[in-house]
Amino acid sequence: MSRITAFGTYVPEKIIDNHYFEQFIDTNDEWIESRTGIKTRRFAKDGEYASDLSVKAVENLMANSGADVSDVDFIVVCTTSPDQPMPNTASRVQYKLGIKNAGCNDIYAACAGFVYGIQMAHGFVNSGVYKKVLVIGSEALSKIMDLKDRTSCILFGDGAGAVLIEPSEDEHFMAFNSGTNGDFGHDLYLSHKKNSINGVGINPNGKIIQNGRSVFKWAVGNIPIKIKELVEKAGMTLDDLDYIVPHSANLRIIEAIAKNLDYPMSKIPQSVTDFGNTSSASIPLAIAKSVANGGIKKGDIVLMIGFGGGLTFAGTIVKW
Repeated sequence: MSRITAFGTYVPEKIIDNHYFEQFIDTNDEWIESRTGIKTRRFAKDGEYASDLSVKAVENLMANSGADVSDVDFIVVCTTSPDQPMPNTASRVQYKLGIKNAGCNDIYAACAGFVYGIQMAHGFVNSGVYKKVLVIGSEALSKIMDLKDRTSCILFGDGAGAVLIEPSEDEHFMAFNSGTNGDFGHDLYLSHKKNSINGVGINPNGKIIQNGRSVFKWAVGNIPIKIKELVEKAGMTLDDLDYIVPHSANLRIIEAIAKNLDYPMSKIPQSVTDFGNTSSASIPLAIAKSVANGGIKKGDIVLMIGFGGGLTFAGTIVKW
């Protein structure tokens, strides 16, 4: 059995408002906010990468909880924007934190990554393979977004969140689910190679390419169903949940999910208005924002569900 024993987040200092994009693409503040709900986002500074944001999130975790991470025996970093393909970002975090005896692995599942990482850590701890696992969702998306694409560059921001998962006398994770529909792989991708996905030629410019309309439709049509399935798997109802925390891709997606579920927006924390779409970091940033505002507290039942490139999703219900 396992539980989350510590939690921390970090966002870069540099605040980017919607007017920033008016300098080089045909857009404006009203257009961006009305379609996405985004008001600001944070960009990492030059020379600041996903591993740096990860370390800051872990430092915040330690400051919040007094936890000692020197004896962590596995590090999972969930990212779509690694420092480089090899060595993995988790190895960079291990080095920068001076953790001497830890295995390291990156999860490359885009916006579903953080929950996939929690699932992996839960399996490690429950099986007894590892006893203390750091799971970090960290993104420096500003370095891989296409500033010429007015439909996507306005969406993304940088940030990180971290949890420590350890053994527990009682089980705090009540259910998991995950799944993938690779038929939509060409609708959200990043590639440096001339290639095709599902027979569709792709742009190898090394930037995020997204068919926003297709991803929006997929998320709104599928995620409410997966939430209901997860709740049923746990032997619960939506009324048993204190909060639902979906990936903060777009405020309009979150509103549509809430409407579909007939679930109050006041119980759906989000990070997108302040930080944009931070992919694997968006769920922990939303939780941190809720905690700071007197929302999520110890003992609450929280459903987390991430969804993104693949197209893939992963969910869990946890006693916070």
